[in-house]
Amino acid sequence: MNRPRTASITEILPPLHLDRLADRDWDQSCDVLVIGWGAAGACAALEARSQGAEVIVADRFTGGGASAKSGGVVYAGGGTRQQQDAGFSDTPQAMFDYLKHETRGVISDDTLRKFCDDSADNLRWLEGHGARYAHSMPAGGKTSYPADGYFLYYSGNELVPSHGGEQPPAPRGHRTVGKGQCGAVLYGHLKDACLRAAVQPLLQTAARRLVVDDTGRVVGAQLWRLPPGSREAREHARLAARAERWQNFAPGYCDRLRQKISQLERDHGQPILVRARRGVILSTGGFIFNRDLIREHAPKFRRNFKVGATGCDGSGLRLGQSVGAQSERLSRVSAWRFINPPFCWPKGIVVNAQGQRFCNEEVYGATLGQPLCEEQGGQAWLVLDARLRKQAIRQALFGGYWWFQSLPALALMLLKVRKGENPDRLAQVCGMQSGELSGSLQAYNAAARGEIADAFGKSESSRQVLDKGPFYACNISVDNPVFPLGALTLGGLTVDENNGAVLDDNGRRIAGLYSAGRTAIGVASHLYISGLSLADCVFSGRRAGRACTGIDRNADHFIADPLVSHQASAGAPIEQGSPHERTC
Repeated sequence: MNRPRTASITEILPPLHLDRLADRDWDQSCDVLVIGWGAAGACAALEARSQGAEVIVADRFTGGGASAKSGGVVYAGGGTRQQQDAGFSDTPQAMFDYLKHETRGVISDDTLRKFCDDSADNLRWLEGHGARYAHSMPAGGKTSYPADGYFLYYSGNELVPSHGGEQPPAPRGHRTVGKGQCGAVLYGHLKDACLRAAVQPLLQTAARRLVVDDTGRVVGAQLWRLPPGSREAREHARLAARAERWQNFAPGYCDRLRQKISQLERDHGQPILVRARRGVILSTGGFIFNRDLIREHAPKFRRNFKVGATGCDGSGLRLGQSVGAQSERLSRVSAWRFINPPFCWPKGIVVNAQGQRFCNEEVYGATLGQPLCEEQGGQAWLVLDARLRKQAIRQALFGGYWWFQSLPALALMLLKVRKGENPDRLAQVCGMQSGELSGSLQAYNAAARGEIADAFGKSESSRQVLDKGPFYACNISVDNPVFPLGALTLGGLTVDENNGAVLDDNGRRIAGLYSAGRTAIGVASHLYISGLSLADCVFSGRRAGRACTGIDRNADHFIADPLVSHQASAGAPIEQGSPHERTC
């Protein structure tokens, strides 16, 4: 069932059973094998290494994954130094109250509370590995991503009254200091820290099967590695870099590049066996590039632009499933329809194909994108009057936004925008139901004048009367090529929240197997807000790294390796690099 129909997807094989292997079959050994070297894998490797473990990290490419392509935003609060320097008082309880509303029970209250309690310390931990964070904040309200020079902002729905708690809202989006999209900056610090800590990387090495003993314990993995320095490895790296660079502009072309990448792996990959004495950590990201899994579990998101990296093909998920792992929430996908900036856009109204308003326009992009795709068939319009459109064009031109914010916004308002002298005429040219758009505008304008409460709880500062014709409908549907609607997957393997151990279909731990980041169920697995996934990579990665070294926080005992326990009881010491390391 793990053989993919899509040629660019990593093939996952049934597990290899230990009784079929001899001492000489193991090519390498370590205490902890991390599969996937993005932010979660790097944090797991660093934590395990800090506990004295010998760590190997394997990556299908050269490391980074979706983390390196991200904005480098870490969701942190509870009183970080940056929050205090910016004049905000935040507490772990206030952060918990807010995230409790966003996460909707995807993890237990105890785990969420620990995530909040550890938040400021985890940010300091990143700083200890070279990452920098600052307190400068952008002016002008919410933004999908702050401009260069600004590194602290409201990255979720903190300013939305219906989402906030009793405490005053605090900014918790901590963008890593750097220029441009700072995910590569953050990952660069983590990668360098791993190399300084003597974590051993195996690059251009794809994991295709796990190795299990007769009790079902995971004791290693079989990997397929391109010969280091070979012509095939150089071509693989070149194609991968091009596929990541041009994905936003030519997704079809990049899909063909990925097929060539997979063909190189199949033709030239050389199998190696790696023994993991303490455990294997799966941290390969999500599965947005696995069209088979999307078609099966989240068909409403098939048309979305794919947010992630080539390695987000569900290989970690499928490796876990190959040994009986349980998975959850595979239908949960975060779809990002940001309508800020321009900062004035949320003062318009968003309506569905019939002309009916269905959301609070000031919410975070994923809070808007999810119902747009899940409930509205991917079809929606942003309606502006002439006054608001003029304001928005001016802001897009002179607001100092990123090009990826201003150019699509201008294209949306200027190219193929629908226009009507009055709401009824606009509804007609957009194919909406007669009278629905007029009714939506009348109710919204009454709320903007303060005559009635807004039906969706929009803040007073985000309302503006829309009554100056002509009226404009900007197509924010999933199929608009000039305004892509990105998506990433949120579901994954079910884990023991105390230690990150992967659970089977009966809720029992699969010995020797752990997971972190978007391969696993975590804090971000219900609905995404900016920075929450990277913060979870740190939290869950460090958790798995600690547990893999032998300390089970739930049971508070040492998880002994069967081989080491047997040898120790017999009085025979195990030396690093001895033949005993390569046996079970």
